Amino acid sequence: MNYVYFDASAGMSGDMILGAFLDLGVSSSLFKEKMAELNLPVDIQVKETKRASLRGLKVDIKVKGKKSNTRKWQDIETLLKKSPFSSSVKKNALAIFKRLFEAEAKVHGHSFEKAHLHEAGADDAIIDIVGCCFLAEVLNISEFYSSPLNLGQGWVKTSHGILPVPPPAVAELLKNIPVYSAWVKEELVTPTGAAIVSTLAKKFIPFPEISYRKIGCGAGSRNFSRFPNILRVFYGEKKAFREDKKIYMIEANIDDSNAQVLGTFFNTAFRLGALDMFLTPVLMKKNRLATKLTVLVEIDKIDSLIEAIFKETTTIGVRYFPVERRVLERKSVKVNVLGEKVSIKIAYLDGKEVNFHPEFVDCLKLARKNKLPVKKVIQLAVKEFFKKAKGVSKKRV
Repeated sequence: MNYVYFDASAGMSGDMILGAFLDLGVSSSLFKEKMAELNLPVDIQVKETKRASLRGLKVDIKVKGKKSNTRKWQDIETLLKKSPFSSSVKKNALAIFKRLFEAEAKVHGHSFEKAHLHEAGADDAIIDIVGCCFLAEVLNISEFYSSPLNLGQGWVKTSHGILPVPPPAVAELLKNIPVYSAWVKEELVTPTGAAIVSTLAKKFIPFPEISYRKIGCGAGSRNFSRFPNILRVFYGEKKAFREDKKIYMIEANIDDSNAQVLGTFFNTAFRLGALDMFLTPVLMKKNRLATKLTVLVEIDKIDSLIEAIFKETTTIGVRYFPVERRVLERKSVKVNVLGEKVSIKIAYLDGKEVNFHPEFVDCLKLARKNKLPVKKVIQLAVKEFFKKAKGVSKKRV
């Protein structure tokens, strides 16, 4: 199984994703042949081109004859269900279109059934979305990741008139996803691009620690003089993607809050996705005793954690910075202790067991139920774990 990481510093569109995926080595003839099975009146051209100083593949989808009609959900659903593609391609394509219709319904105040797509429901957009899902299957991609998205800025002409960038549907699709605006006054993330990446991407993070085999480059429609309108896609084996390596540490020194308020914040921090949190006594300027609040968090949750710190503690400032960490591979097994199940956490280094420990919450619950010291239950759990491990060893022999 493989991963892809989208470098969306130049934005993202459906045709850019197609170009990048084809640039990873999929035959353009195979792609055209499969897309022809949708029986849409389109002509697909794939060519190598340049955007500013960088090369990439450009996919042009031209609709033959009159302009495509607007489509409702039922039209798209019927078309895709009748298509000859695999169930996984259909499932992913329908999920992407569903997000598009939900966003369209929300921003225009329609019901889901009455919502209709103009540009995003046209024949070329259908090729973009179905083609993306088909190429992902060919490339055996199981996980999608992306950088924060460069939206561009300015105004864009649509069937609904002149709209600000990002257009309302794109803004709706990208809720809770890190975005920014840089370099050019153009629309850089299209509705199809937003729908694809918001549906398929597992996380939106700065460039992580990865080992990749190939880079695919998909060219956008516009050619800016100094800004390469290129989507780069980094492709490699799933096991070579270390999404947990890049985390951030948030700190705040607090000298005017009581212990109860700070203690209560633990529940809030972990509910919002904190990886860890701890409090440390410190001595500040003017010999004031204080508490240092420290929170470890992944990049996509940092804003919500900082906001919560400001709302629920008395600090008026925080500092944050990237940190590195290494985490052992972990799994959990169950053992029977006094007629109940107790989890044993096992840690591995390079596939070899290096540590294990009974789950304390399970042991504490069992100790209270049986009116035993918790350390006695822990000992019983360890004994059962060794017994179970010995039994597995004998079976292998």
